Amino acid sequence: MHTITRVGDLDVIVKPAPVAMVWNEPGRPHDALAAPGVRLAPGEALVEVELATICAADVRVVRGEQPAPVPLVLGHEQVGRVVAIGEGARRIDGVLLELGDRVVWSTTVSCGECDRCVRGVPQACRTLGRYGHERVHRGWELSGGFATHVQLRRGTAIVRAPEDVPSRVLAPSACTAATALAALDAASALVDLDGALALVTGAGLVGLTVAAMAIEAGAEVIVSEPDASRRDLARRFGAVPVDPGARSASPDGLAAALAALGRRGLGEVHVAIEASGAASAVRTAVDALGPGGVAVLVGNVPPGSEVCLDADSLVRRLVTIQTVRDASGEQLRHAVAFLERSWRSFPFDELVGSTHPLDDLDLAIAEAAAGTHLRVGVAPGRRPV
Repeated sequence: MHTITRVGDLDVIVKPAPVAMVWNEPGRPHDALAAPGVRLAPGEALVEVELATICAADVRVVRGEQPAPVPLVLGHEQVGRVVAIGEGARRIDGVLLELGDRVVWSTTVSCGECDRCVRGVPQACRTLGRYGHERVHRGWELSGGFATHVQLRRGTAIVRAPEDVPSRVLAPSACTAATALAALDAASALVDLDGALALVTGAGLVGLTVAAMAIEAGAEVIVSEPDASRRDLARRFGAVPVDPGARSASPDGLAAALAALGRRGLGEVHVAIEASGAASAVRTAVDALGPGGVAVLVGNVPPGSEVCLDADSLVRRLVTIQTVRDASGEQLRHAVAFLERSWRSFPFDELVGSTHPLDDLDLAIAEAAAGTHLRVGVAPGRRPV
């Protein structure tokens, strides 16, 4: 149990001291960093982490496949409880934070005042900060989820987390469920999801969440995924799974699924969400669209990847291509509401595998890299529910 002592209006002393796990370079274990004193500015909050989950982006950084500033506290998927509050700190719905609130929060910190924020793209803020992606510096040591506590900066979208939803369902929500909702928001601005045929490429956590949300909205969903176990998951989520590596005449391929749905009057793809990060899947998503369809790209395609598209075909089919990166605070709020009402209808609580203590973070990341589960958990404090 941590005790909190306020020293003056802004300084917070936590006993025992909060600990963050710091990554420095590939092949080197994480180092523990103690941060006994936290200075909260107005609008900030200190949250004790209940559960964090390991994203594929964390694995890529640790492997040296994705550049990152060091030293760095990784982790941007987590749920926790508020243990200290700076003056005026509020949730995204405008309600003042209270001690003990269970919360999730956005992956980004934006100023709300620059030209990009004013234009409605705070994800591209001129002074953007990203949890789990910022170099550790004095005053913001607790900047990532692989820690006992995280200091939430002003400009973070903070969302109430329902008490009856398991932490393993909520922890990834800011990265996965919010992104899934943002992708479907972009698509549904052009195509009504109710009665539509949607293709999702990639049955990772984002892709499966897209499938669940689209099905709830009334769409028929096909999920294209090369991994057989993930195709089985997609089927359990209510989607039609297909193998992108199947031969053209195979009953397991996309053509066969479209033909079967065509006999029910749904032979054209209206919406395609690319959630795998594979360049080949981008081509699949765009090429599958029928006239007037929309493709939304959310996968983290490696820099330098090129996709050849037939411009004449795009024009003739009147298709739209959009991209999504991160999500707004309102989208995170709606994503959490979706999980609250739907987590029992879809097997979200089975998607986080084993959970490790914070001291075993390197072991947990190695397990995440093995890919046996969509997510691996890290629980700094009490055992998650």
